[in-house]
Amino acid sequence: MKTNLTPIISALTRQRGVRGSLLVDETDGVIIDATLHVGMKGPAFAALAASLYRKARLSADAAGLGGVTFLRLRATEGHVCAAGKNEMVLVIVADARANIGLIRMEMLKALERLVI
Repeated sequence: MKTNLTPIISALTRQRGVRGSLLVDETDGVIIDATLHVGMKGPAFAALAASLYRKARLSADAAGLGGVTFLRLRATEGHVCAAGKNEMVLVIVADARANIGLIRMEMLKALERLVI
């Protein structure tokens, strides 16, 4: 699905090591927009990533830590990064060697540009 947000989402996927980027509804995990490499299971991944982010946000709130600004899941083969705004979650899947600091910076800039 392509929207007026596609250029922002696509730019994130062009970062070195990024396999895909998605904008997902936090509540139901439906993909709003995505740019994915071949072989990625977008809908299933989107639902799981939105759930993970939502649970992290609720946990941080319950612990009195305030809002979640950035979430990173590190696995042996790569990373899942998420950042949210207005009940939407921007999700990135990246290789293990990707520069997560740069990806984080670009994700937070992209969130500021998203008009949701």
